[in-house]
Amino acid sequence: MFVFGALRLGKNGLIALSGLLTIFANLFVVKEIRLFGLAVTCSDVFAVGAILSFNLLQEYFGKQEAKLAVKISLLGLLFFVLLVRIHLLYVPSGHDLTQGAFETVFSHSFRIVSASIATFYIVQLWDVWFFEWLQNRNHFLSVRVAISLCVSQFFDTVLFSILGLYGIVESVIHVILVSFAVKCTIILLSSPLVSFAKRFVKDEIPV
Repeated sequence: MFVFGALRLGKNGLIALSGLLTIFANLFVVKEIRLFGLAVTCSDVFAVGAILSFNLLQEYFGKQEAKLAVKISLLGLLFFVLLVRIHLLYVPSGHDLTQGAFETVFSHSFRIVSASIATFYIVQLWDVWFFEWLQNRNHFLSVRVAISLCVSQFFDTVLFSILGLYGIVESVIHVILVSFAVKCTIILLSSPLVSFAKRFVKDEIPV
């Protein structure tokens, strides 16, 4: 619903939200939970939200705006990891109780963000091309979005899990299987809402 709220604000709202969701997806991925006995991470909804934002940008404001959002999200991710590294270099005072927690949360941030950037760049370039290809062959926005998101998230889940999480999480296979299943469930449940997205658009341009 936040994505549709951002769409109501226009393309700048969607671009800003996609950047935040990209950072959140990389920040929360290190937390593991048990889901039906399998070890999984907690960032799938943020990744799906980011891709949905890019697709809506491309649908209503053009491919160039979607590419701009991808670049801004990557820049924000790089800025985030740079600030994290600088933050960890500060010497804590004798009364500080947070340094250990920060180190625990962000100790894998460089590897995760590096893997995320590589995966993100590859998947987003693919998604922009693939969504444009679907635009020329299917007139139903909700169908295009669902297909595009599912295919893109399959590549995203496999690539990122191997590059960024192998050796960190308990089971990469569990993460891939459950993450992709969760993402597809979210996508299929939210896709019907995409059909109503047009009424949220305030500054649509012809594409």
